Amino acid sequence: MTYNEFNHFCEAMTATSHVVQWGDSHVWKVGGKVFAIGGWGKLDGPAPYLATRGMKGIQQYDLGNDKLDELRYYISESDRIVASGLSKKKQNELGLVRCFHGIESAAN
Repeated sequence: MTYNEFNHFCEAMTATSHVVQWGDSHVWKVGGKVFAIGGWGKLDGPAPYLATRGMKGIQQYDLGNDKLDELRYYISESDRIVASGLSKKKQNELGLVRCFHGIESAAN
């Protein structure tokens, strides 16, 4: 997956924003919270303070085309998990429609 493909995929999700930070990494957020980062190489690593804030991640290098659907799934799930952790007020402000515990929450 190229940066363009990665950015296009993340941009298509509801209420996301993009910044370039941490040494030219492509950082995607929903509601101001990080859900995906692209750009660290094998010798680089995520900012040390991410782990101290309880953030976990999946690192993948040189992903073959046979694994792209799996990567897209993980990015989508990360977006869903981060968005579900936002306050209901923030979810409504962003126009997010999510299903939590079988109850659909939608912005009016």
